[in-house]
Parts: sequence; C-alpha cells; structure tokens
Amino acid sequence: MADPATTLDDQVRAVDIDRWLSSRFVSDAAVRADLITLYAFEAELLTIPTRVTQPLLAEMRYVWWREQMDGVFAGTAHKGHPVLEALTDVVARHGLERAPFDTLIEAHVGRVHGEPHDLDAFYVGPMQAAVQVLAGPGHQDKVVEAGRMWGLGQTGQTGAARALRSTANAALKGLPAEAFPAVAPATLTRRETPEPLKRLRLVWAVLRGRV
Repeated sequence: MADPATTLDDQVRAVDIDRWLSSRFVSDAAVRADLITLYAFEAELLTIPTRVTQPLLAEMRYVWWREQMDGVFAGTAHKGHPVLEALTDVVARHGLERAPFDTLIEAHVGRVHGEPHDLDAFYVGPMQAAVQVLAGPGHQDKVVEAGRMWGLGQTGQTGAARALRSTANAALKGLPAEAFPAVAPATLTRRETPEPLKRLRLVWAVLRGRV
C-alpha cells in the first residue's frame, strides 16, 4: 500500500512542478510533508476543470470542497481522503486560518464562470499559508508582493512580474530563511522555462534569499 505522504508528493509533482521543486529545499522531511499537503489541496482544486466539461459540474465539485472545510477546521478529517486527512492535521498543528481556503475555492468557482484571476486569492493567500507552515505566524505581510509577482508570472504577465521584483525583494528582507522555499517559485516568471533551468534559478534564489 502506497505511503500517503508519497502519494501527495507525487500528486504535487505532476500538477505543480514549480512548487514541488521549491519544496525540495525544505530540509526537515516532516515540515516538507506539511507544505506538500497544502500544495496537494491546491492541486485537487486546479485539476477539477480538467475532469469535467461543464462549469456547473465544476462548481458542484468546488462546493463539495468548500463543505469539507467545515470538517477540516473542526478537526474532524474526512476519512479515506488522503488530502483532507492530511490537511486537517496540518491546519490544526500550524494554526492556519480558514478564510484564505474559502477565498481560494470561491476564486476557482469564479474562474470556471469566466471571471479574471484574483491574484491575491490564487497566489498571495496560499503563499502566506505556506510561509506560516514553514516559519510560524507573523510573516504574512512580507510575502504579499512576492505572491503577486508569482501570480503575474503564472498568468503570463512576465513583464509586470519582473517589474515587481525589487519591491518584492525589499519586503522579503525580514523573512526567516526557513520560510523562503514557500516564496522561491516567484522567481520563475516564465511557466514554459525548461525544468533544468528552473532548478538552477531556484538554487540561485534560495542561496541569495531573493526572488
């Protein structure tokens, strides 16, 4: 029987290679698994539109996920669902707040109905949660611009992402080093960059502590 942590790790690698690569810089295996749990939750949401063709059907699946958040934040895991079981544990141990999760789900509902990307919902909130997992609370404000930079790059706005780099790096100066793997994907401003080059850019970003 496959190890649940390995299953989630494989899931993230298949769906979100940028953040999977960045997570390799988390040296503590248990903490890295917690980070991967967050990313696996997002991977579940990201792949819904690829599995259904009708916006209404996609919305129904997102509503199901929104309802599952009741159990996640009440500490009652959805038994038999590896992502929800792991997420319930991570939320409790790291004191994560529910609002960014609900906001992310609602943003996905908007996207299947043709609404524009909400950069803060899709990218800033998840980055802030990831930073809290790696370094505890109190660092959310430091990663807002990095989250937006990441979002601009992911949505094809490469020039705007690069223009935000200096502002993002200025805000990151007070970020603990152990939190940086959650921020490092922002340095990848072009989604089509080959994986070997992504690896090099991530190494350089982590060594410098700059995106």
